Amino acid sequence: MVYDYMAFPDGTEVVHTQILNAETNPTVEVNFERPTPNGFDSARCELPSYKWIERDGNYSDAEIKGFEEFLRNNAHLIFKFAKKGGICA
Repeated sequence: MVYDYMAFPDGTEVVHTQILNAETNPTVEVNFERPTPNGFDSARCELPSYKWIERDGNYSDAEIKGFEEFLRNNAHLIFKFAKKGGICA
């Protein structure tokens, strides 16, 4: 299951998965996706390792660094909402 988290002013949507591997190594995947004229820019990061597991499109290194800072400030909430079934659950 994937849950909405927030949207940035530039149209980038942030969504996250439910808790994955809950019994062995709990993780959450967070996806950043921005519409473009030809589709989407997309970047996916796994928490709590902060490992980038996908990066497609034109996100700059500076944008990825900003996303990582955003994740470090929001990881506790993302895990909370992933466990709860989303922000509106």
